[in-house]
Amino acid sequence: MSRPRVLLADDHLLVAEALKGLLSEEFDLVGVVEDGIAMVKAATTLHPDVIVADISMPHLNGIDALAQLKRVAPRVHVVFLTMHRDVTYARRALEAGALGFVLKHSAPSELILAVQAALQGRTFITPALAGEVIESIKHEPEGSPDPVAALTPRQREILQLLAEGTRRSRLPLRSAFPTVPSSSTSIRLWSYWASRATPSSSTSP
Repeated sequence: MSRPRVLLADDHLLVAEALKGLLSEEFDLVGVVEDGIAMVKAATTLHPDVIVADISMPHLNGIDALAQLKRVAPRVHVVFLTMHRDVTYARRALEAGALGFVLKHSAPSELILAVQAALQGRTFITPALAGEVIESIKHEPEGSPDPVAALTPRQREILQLLAEGTRRSRLPLRSAFPTVPSSSTSIRLWSYWASRATPSSSTSP
């Protein structure tokens, strides 16, 4: 049985090298590109199922690349992996059509879960931002007598997908996402990258 095909788009070489190891354990990594233009082109030639992309990339940022991708390869799903811990970025990404938003300091397992969710057509938001994103969508625009009625179709879809996750788990909304352990006990993505990008004999300063 063939494994899901994943394309990686990130211009940070050390990060990309470490992510190659992480993603290759679960998926068929079909390629690595370093900018948004190359990401769109690779999607049409390599035919990935999911693209794991950074937002900040040269030539064309990830969100604008996703907008182009929706025109030329609409069936390809995108999961953003970014340093931007900002509700505005998360909302822009999700409303553009992304199915995942994960932070680079999250646990490695969180990225895997996000890709797996995207493969099933489900939306995954890092637990560190999920509650804030949902609240920001529900309460906009201000002053509307029925905030939900004023939402865009994509905003309603996001809320619906998240709500479905809640019903499946029968837990509160924040618990519908995988739990992120405390920083003192979890293996964060940055730690994972550091261990993959440097020799095992090296030590941190």
